[in-house]
Amino acid sequence: MTTPGSPRLTEESLAEQKKILNRLRRAQGQLAAVITAVEAGSDCRAVVTQLAAVSSALDKAGFTIVSGAMRTCISGDEENSLTVEELEKLFLTLA
Repeated sequence: MTTPGSPRLTEESLAEQKKILNRLRRAQGQLAAVITAVEAGSDCRAVVTQLAAVSSALDKAGFTIVSGAMRTCISGDEENSLTVEELEKLFLTLA
């Protein structure tokens, strides 16, 4: 469902959104496991390994979002496009 002023989601963008949401939900579950491990006083190696998995899942979600914005710009969808500078700033925010 779209709201007034928001872009209409195509089948491709809905699939992309689903991938992003799955990555974020996975990261959410991994973060819950990190919290549980810290509360239980688990070995620091296990905690750091799980934390790295959370970080990776979030990075992948962020890069997927930025790549979608880049495709929008390339496609010429003026209403939803970002400038090169805005894309660069988004991309570097993930670094």
